[in-house]
Amino acid sequence: MAVVVETVHGKLRGSVADGVQVFRGMPYAAPPFGPNRLRPPRPVEPWSGVRDAVELGPEPPQVTPPTTGGPGSGVSGDWREIDESFAEIERAAPSEDCLNLNVWTPDREATRLPVMVWIQGGMFEISSTAAYDGSRFARDGVVCVVITWRPGAEGFLFLGDGVANVGLLDQVAALEWVRENIAAFGGDPGNVTVFGESAGAMSIGMLLAMPRAAGLFRRAILQSGAAHHVTPAEDARRISGYLAERLGVPATREAIAAVGVERFVAVQSELKAELFADPDPGRWGSAVVASNMPWQPVIDGQVLPGRPIDLIAAGSSGDVDVIVGTNTDDWRLWSVVSGMIGQMTDEILTGPVEAYGNQSLGAYGLPVAEALAAYRARYPESTPGELLATVQTDWWMRIPALRLADARADARAVAVGGTYMYEFAWPSPGLGAVHALEIPFVFDIARPDIPLFGPMLGQGPPQALADLMHSAWVSFATNGDPGWPSYDLGRRATMRFDTASQVVEDPRRWERELWRGIR
Repeated sequence: MAVVVETVHGKLRGSVADGVQVFRGMPYAAPPFGPNRLRPPRPVEPWSGVRDAVELGPEPPQVTPPTTGGPGSGVSGDWREIDESFAEIERAAPSEDCLNLNVWTPDREATRLPVMVWIQGGMFEISSTAAYDGSRFARDGVVCVVITWRPGAEGFLFLGDGVANVGLLDQVAALEWVRENIAAFGGDPGNVTVFGESAGAMSIGMLLAMPRAAGLFRRAILQSGAAHHVTPAEDARRISGYLAERLGVPATREAIAAVGVERFVAVQSELKAELFADPDPGRWGSAVVASNMPWQPVIDGQVLPGRPIDLIAAGSSGDVDVIVGTNTDDWRLWSVVSGMIGQMTDEILTGPVEAYGNQSLGAYGLPVAEALAAYRARYPESTPGELLATVQTDWWMRIPALRLADARADARAVAVGGTYMYEFAWPSPGLGAVHALEIPFVFDIARPDIPLFGPMLGQGPPQALADLMHSAWVSFATNGDPGWPSYDLGRRATMRFDTASQVVEDPRRWERELWRGIR
């Protein structure tokens, strides 16, 4: 069955499945190529007639997602199964008209339904909507939107020429499209919740601090990502210079934009390999060595006027309701699938950053000997690989999440929006409560047969947990109340999602104290 909706740019024909109206591949900005390449998004050109919106839109140019590699690559069987599952997803081929989004709605003729806009993760290198199905949100009365945006150097090239963070500006453009058009799908443009995971959650941390994003959303949910991980302008400009040098062109936007997409993406992969092989902070900058993300957001002084966590602490987006949380074993996923969890030694843990990059404790600003002793005392049964995964979970996700919640709870933030914290603790067999494991529960698709996430779930993932987590997200998007107490500096109430979910008080006090004073 077909269904037609009229947006400000023209009419679109979608489809209906199980009572849910679905519109896919709708452009929210002009194709970012030709004169628009490597520049902020431009408005969509209107069209006449009815445009089909029944298939996924093209994806932006991006590096190939992680693959199994050849013999001796060190990649474990766990990753091979996940990788094979990812290959089963029907993804659209990259092409120019890649700034698009998908919408699921229970009824385009409804009025003032809550809206949820999903920003996916992918290390700021991958942007695909293919794995995310918003139909369960629509089933429960929410208009769900999933967007693409430019990752990698296409989105985060920084040359000091007044253009920066165009990948974040893509997200702003998508939210502006939602404000202008979502009423035609039954949604309320005044009740928009942005939610995302990993780099998607970090993006939301940036949006909370960006003047350009002010007023575009009422609520935000940050899953395993917050408002800390950014690149200083000096380091970002140097890395973009490396890109131009490898491309053999001047370090200007025009010259780099003239390079073909295939070569452009290939050189990004080469630079990433160089970062792994030579993780020298003097060459890449300490933030990039620790994150292994050469194309993360940049503090440029305009799009991002300063460190996002500092701007939030000063009151930016104080009127926005926020849920922020992490998974108990977030970084263990990468340690297991890479095989590093079994290869790590004390020598690497305590070695120089220049030799071991983010495998060394020193990459995270910790005093190495004292930190290693503290983590060993806290986790006496852990191997060196398990200790490193715990440190990385703290640095990447847990401490930034705690500091975001604390900043908003502090009276100096002048926040009037609610703040809530969670921890996803359900352990997948053989993996633990690892990175991205909460996503199928949030989307209420937690089944072993789903692509990408299915191999992580094992057999018989608890549907009751999906019911609880999904309904909490829907409730929060609807009225700002997820169903557990708000976070304050006294109790630090945290909802721990597990087979027996419960609210606990200040469950990560030890981590907060250990990392106090470390930026």
